[in-house]
Amino acid sequence: MEHGKHEASPEIVLDHGSGAQLSRELVSLIVETLGDVHIGEMEDSATLSVRGGRIAMTTDSFVVDPPFFGNGDIGKIAVCGTVNDLAVAGATPLYLTLGMILETGLPIERLVRVLTSVRETAREAGVHIVCGDTKVVRKGEADQIYLNTAGVGIFEREPLRMGRVRPGDRVVLTGPIGNHTVHLLSIREGLGFEQRVLSDCAPLNGLLGTILDEAGEGLVHSARDVTRGGLAAVLHEYAGALGRTVRIDREALPIQPETVMAMDMLGIDPIHTANEGCLCLFVDPAAEERVLAALRSHRYGSQAVTIGEVTGDTEPVVLSRDRAGQESVLEELRGAELPRLC
Repeated sequence: MEHGKHEASPEIVLDHGSGAQLSRELVSLIVETLGDVHIGEMEDSATLSVRGGRIAMTTDSFVVDPPFFGNGDIGKIAVCGTVNDLAVAGATPLYLTLGMILETGLPIERLVRVLTSVRETAREAGVHIVCGDTKVVRKGEADQIYLNTAGVGIFEREPLRMGRVRPGDRVVLTGPIGNHTVHLLSIREGLGFEQRVLSDCAPLNGLLGTILDEAGEGLVHSARDVTRGGLAAVLHEYAGALGRTVRIDREALPIQPETVMAMDMLGIDPIHTANEGCLCLFVDPAAEERVLAALRSHRYGSQAVTIGEVTGDTEPVVLSRDRAGQESVLEELRGAELPRLC
């Protein structure tokens, strides 16, 4: 080996977190892999010009198990989760940070896979990585890789807020529920469904922007991405905040048949499961058909459906109507039914 030259390590080692030469080499690899979605200047903080007078900010951490799965990985989930949180506030996502905790022994090719997913998903969402941080821990102190992202967006239209929801508003889902949970559990437990049921993970800012443009000013009142806690958690959040009863039609819920089969095997109710590519919208009834038509014209909303409405009743509960027309109270889970799905 020539003096001053070192063979690149094929996996993460503790010295990658030392701040010395290996750290610089790792940062160079990260920046080169991210390509044009990285616009940071390698300073300790990013200096950004923000259009408009109001910005939205969010942050999230990702510990998904497994971090690499059939049609995605933790990198794709991290970008989608942060972008979608900004989008449902009514903001246009612009910038993300990327923090990584890497376990020693992680193959470099797996790190490159995650960074490639970050790059491609950021390109699709139209956002840029402006700064980041990398820490390395000993083997056994993390599960290969954990990520943290923060996001900044601007408001080019009025924010979407729960307080804008009114009695009579229709509850619309943009796509099937339960697929992300089934996909990951199938890999974890060896159930054999992962080829037929794929994760729904997707950046939804483009879909939501299209809907807001098509529906008309102010007619989509509020939105939530249906992630941890599932649809039930979203509906209970709104019922409690609004002091209103939310009623849904259980038979209207969009659920893939294979997902139903897997959930039955596991004894899990899809309404409580995590998703990474589904929105719950609260829509003025005058705009319902326009919203559904706009959703169904987009690849991420092709299976959109109205599932219920916000009623005028002032009891803050969620009612579920079954096939026979019988109504029952949909109970909220006290804790997480399934851990580490995002």
